[in-house]
Amino acid sequence: MSVSFTKPFLFLAGFLCLISCNKTPNGQMTHISEALQITKLNDHSYIHTSYISLKNGATFPSNGFIYTHANEAFIFDTPATDQATSELIHWLQVDMNININGVVLNHFHDDCIEGIDVFKEKGIATIASSRTKELMLIEGHPAPDQVFDHSLELKLGNKTIENSFFGEAHTTDNIVSYFPKEKILFGGCMIKSLDAKKGNLADANLLEWSNTVSKIGKAYPDLEIVIPGHGDHGDQNLLEYTIQLFKTE
Repeated sequence: MSVSFTKPFLFLAGFLCLISCNKTPNGQMTHISEALQITKLNDHSYIHTSYISLKNGATFPSNGFIYTHANEAFIFDTPATDQATSELIHWLQVDMNININGVVLNHFHDDCIEGIDVFKEKGIATIASSRTKELMLIEGHPAPDQVFDHSLELKLGNKTIENSFFGEAHTTDNIVSYFPKEKILFGGCMIKSLDAKKGNLADANLLEWSNTVSKIGKAYPDLEIVIPGHGDHGDQNLLEYTIQLFKTE
């Protein structure tokens, strides 16, 4: 589920559809500020969680991902606010002494791209699919620096990152990012946390959602960690839950 700041009426619906993003038993959470938390999954993998405020004063969490090797990293989705984005960049560059090679945008909704201006100001490459670029421009956002069509393989040291478009679901442009060495999938808002509701369907393809997630499961049958756009991470059960949630037959 994603929220667009240009569509205020979606905020409440999104909030009601989310579960809280608490620390999981295997995660080590670092509280950076009220705007940003980091959950360490292993020595190379972290979830960044930021918070969007509703008009009623409530907040809800949005997940992104950080993948590191030695003193380099790629980030997947910007935090949901400029403040949290600045704090994430500072934490990596200053506190961790890690260079950020780029940020990959999962899809065009604001909870994935809101901090793009901060990354651009810092000279950090912004990366997205051609579909996402087109939709970002329609919404009045700046274009990403690097664009790919259906897939993009990134290298981080001796590690490979696979960024791929499997089909329409939450949006017409949503991709997933797969990390073979760690058997981790960052699914973004296409993948639902267990017990989550359907969420924001404003730009969804409900007929294809289950089919798209099924393709992902077949492509990556040995997943150990799956990270949704909102809520707690889990394993392959998140894929099956999402498939069943949107099954049309």
